[in-house]
Amino acid sequence: MLDSLTPREREVRTTSGGWYLARLQPYRTMDNVIDGVVLTLTDISQRIAIEKEAQAARALAEGIVDTVREPLLVLDEKLKVVTASRSFCQSFQTTPQETTGRRLYELGKGRWDIPALRKLLESLLSCDQAFADYAMELELPGLGRKKMFLNARRIIGIANDRLLILLAIEFTHD
Repeated sequence: MLDSLTPREREVRTTSGGWYLARLQPYRTMDNVIDGVVLTLTDISQRIAIEKEAQAARALAEGIVDTVREPLLVLDEKLKVVTASRSFCQSFQTTPQETTGRRLYELGKGRWDIPALRKLLESLLSCDQAFADYAMELELPGLGRKKMFLNARRIIGIANDRLLILLAIEFTHD
């Protein structure tokens, strides 16, 4: 550190489980001479605990989404896919890589670009409400024309800073 005069920082954990941000910086005298090292420790235990809680909550939510049998999408405020369930990917013959980060209306070569659906989803973002049993049909490759009901609800993201939409799809059996 003194050879390069480059400040360094590292997160360190104590034996009692606390977390600190340790910073090492060269100590300069009034004559601008390097005369040692300054070590500062900042307690970051609370930040680390919050990050771990958020990771655990996200893992739980993703586990639930992937366990539910009906296809699910989580959309952000721009109606981009945040998460697509395993069931969604199987039902619509796609992959998470092909869906995540894309707007709903881009999926399936634009098959989801339905003005009435767009209006319903955009209205969810402006007011805390839900819709149920929105009927629609889509032509699915290899499966033909499928009738389905969509149910959606606005939800708050893990950090309470994002509006999200949970969109559930139920295929009809007629």
